[in-house]
Amino acid sequence: MLKHDEVVAPKTLDAMTLDEIIEHRAKHLTAYQNGRLAKRYRKLVDQVREAATKGGYGEALPRAVAINYAKLLAYKDEYEVARLFTDGAFEQQLRDQFEGDYKFNFNFAPPILASGVDALGRPKKRAFGPGMLKVLRVLAKLKFLRGGALDPFGHTEERRTERKLIADYEALLAEILDRLSPENHEIAVGLAAIPEKIRGFGHVKQRSLTAAKADEAALLEHYRAGAPVLLKAAE
Repeated sequence: MLKHDEVVAPKTLDAMTLDEIIEHRAKHLTAYQNGRLAKRYRKLVDQVREAATKGGYGEALPRAVAINYAKLLAYKDEYEVARLFTDGAFEQQLRDQFEGDYKFNFNFAPPILASGVDALGRPKKRAFGPGMLKVLRVLAKLKFLRGGALDPFGHTEERRTERKLIADYEALLAEILDRLSPENHEIAVGLAAIPEKIRGFGHVKQRSLTAAKADEAALLEHYRAGAPVLLKAAE
């Protein structure tokens, strides 16, 4: 099966320094949307980093924020799928793996063309021929509509949830920084890393989101109470 990676990175995030992570994610956010989104990302990460430095807490908290805030900002929607398939890497992958004449299809389940669910409760996919690349190229150029009033995909429940997750995370970090202390720093890192638990798409993502929010609520209760907690839920 052909796969298109979200980002081609020289290193895994675990092997990167904090500065490298920030630069790597800011570059991706610029390609994903624009420089304003990357600036928004840098501003909050820098704020967390400054607070951690002043408090002598090290890089654990800003590192968790640098990774997870970027993940929430760059949710994979229709525009991003289109961009990834039309940035040249996918077509190069086809040329590298196949010779001569070949045909391929895209299997998509676009919400605006919903046709029910399969036996596992997943949206049914439809096959689209190679001509779909032309549509994807146009769609990729329309990413400036993302999240705006004219975004045809932005009013779905899934997209509204994605945007709410970003706002909730920003509010959570504001509270974390307001209450941060040596006693609760470890819990703060666990809270900042909660988005790592949100995985998959559709109903799979919804299940992981429900579980992640339960873990977040438990950690936040301890954070607000100033009580120690084992961070198994945030590992």
